[in-house]
Amino acid sequence: MPTALLWACIGPLAEAGGLLRLLLLPVLALLVLFSARSFALMHDCGHDSLFHSRWMNRPVGFLLGGLNAIPQHPWARGHAFHHLHNGNWERYRGPSALLTRKAYLDLAPRQRWLYGLSRHPLMLVPGGGYYLLVRPRLQLVFGLVEWLRAMVAHVGQNGLGGLVDLPRLSRAFQSSHWYTAGEFRDLVANNVVVLTSWWLMGAWLGQGLFWACYLPVMTLSASLFLCIFFVQHNFEGSYASGSEDWSYLRGALEGSSNLDVHPLLNWFWADISFHSIHHLCERIPNYRLRACHLANAEKLAASRVLRLADFASCFTYILWDAEQGRLITLSEAAEPAHQG
Repeated sequence: MPTALLWACIGPLAEAGGLLRLLLLPVLALLVLFSARSFALMHDCGHDSLFHSRWMNRPVGFLLGGLNAIPQHPWARGHAFHHLHNGNWERYRGPSALLTRKAYLDLAPRQRWLYGLSRHPLMLVPGGGYYLLVRPRLQLVFGLVEWLRAMVAHVGQNGLGGLVDLPRLSRAFQSSHWYTAGEFRDLVANNVVVLTSWWLMGAWLGQGLFWACYLPVMTLSASLFLCIFFVQHNFEGSYASGSEDWSYLRGALEGSSNLDVHPLLNWFWADISFHSIHHLCERIPNYRLRACHLANAEKLAASRVLRLADFASCFTYILWDAEQGRLITLSEAAEPAHQG
């Protein structure tokens, strides 16, 4: 409802001219925050925690995914992998696919520079736009190209008689861009909903005005929740084990940070700031996270607490030192003590 009302304000404010047009800035800022909240609620649906019934979480999660231009079901399955292996940097290298110190030192100087640049916090902006607006569309296109090649190859090997096998092969087909038939259906449905909504919104507001507002809103909201996700797992002293000695409990308590931010921001972020308790039990809904965190404060004493001022330093911890079992900075990787 707030998102719809805010979008309804854009046309009249754009036509008003003068100082009234400046009100577009707070409207767009609120749309960024409500988009972030919608993503956080979609995240809860992926954990089957927003509602008691799975049959409520799935359709609401799909609608919130449509609002955020991302297919919820494939995203939730990938996110579940993160929860299963948090703190095991041998299995899961975080949202930015961290290299090990050794792999980084084996790179050429130019490749090292590009690696550091690609993980700079400013790259959250183009990365956020790509994550929501481009990637889900490319996943469908590239996956369909893989399917078409597989079907053509089968017919080429078996002649026209192979056509009768295509329905069965299509049902069993696994793309590198989706892993189950359910993910494929969600990906197709999400793209239909998103592309249709883009066309309808452009027809309503005018293509120029719609895209001038929509692109920054979606890009900044994606940058915001990618930033939150990053700092809640990449920070100084974060638990960074290999597979052999990995502990799920330590991954939850020491491999996820809690954020000390203004209560209003916490509302827009659906209290995901209380992140360690979320990793301990992902079925806790967002509206119970704060209470559960406070009730178990003593057990969470080992968890790191970050403030907004700490966020920038988190983006320096972009390498995994497998030998020492910790995250390190690029400058630490080049220190003689680390080389041997």
